[in-house]
Amino acid sequence: MKNADLENYRAVQGAARRVLEELKGAIAADSTEESIAGFASDRLADLGFPDTWYHSCPALVLAGSRTSLSLSGRDYIPNKKPIGVETVVTVDLSPCKGKFWGDCARSFLVEGEKVSDTSTRLSYRRGMETQRLLHAEMKSFVSPKIRFNELYEFINAKIAALGFVNLDYLGNVGHSIAEDLDSRVFIDAYNLQPISSVQCFTFEPHIREVDGVFGYKHENIYYFDDIGELTEL
Repeated sequence: MKNADLENYRAVQGAARRVLEELKGAIAADSTEESIAGFASDRLADLGFPDTWYHSCPALVLAGSRTSLSLSGRDYIPNKKPIGVETVVTVDLSPCKGKFWGDCARSFLVEGEKVSDTSTRLSYRRGMETQRLLHAEMKSFVSPKIRFNELYEFINAKIAALGFVNLDYLGNVGHSIAEDLDSRVFIDAYNLQPISSVQCFTFEPHIREVDGVFGYKHENIYYFDDIGELTEL
């Protein structure tokens, strides 16, 4: 990837990560999906990124049992009901500046009316820890020669072995970063391209325990550097 392109991608993705970090202090029991999405969209605009590449949906926020829903941005309508004191919230941000996209998602654990980085609930911890493990496993497995379908099969086997299910409505665990929606290629069972055929890609397993209530997301963008090492954007 050209250095200039890399810096542009880093700028927009960095803004998304910053807003997600700020949300830790902004989400409260009386927050709603609508208010959280509004906060995130406003802050992205403040940082110089008012536009989105994803169906006019810069922030897709789901709370409680709705975190298990897999929705397209074109169909998303945020809930206006307060999220409450014991729940999980997922936030998926899709800012852009011109042809440069950001794409970053996180899950937040809400306990005692505020976001907590730790939890006494085993189910909460399992969801977050499994996301960390899947990203670590992906980074250990992927090389420039690995194909998208091979990564898909590897990760879905890990998800199942850990007692979780893949919730994505398209069945994938990520996609390439492109210049328009229709140009994306996906980490799915049908894509035989090597991962190195794209400049960068998202890894974003959306998972829920087999008998669980809450869905969990953790999304980063990755690329291969000049020596072929997988690197987080």
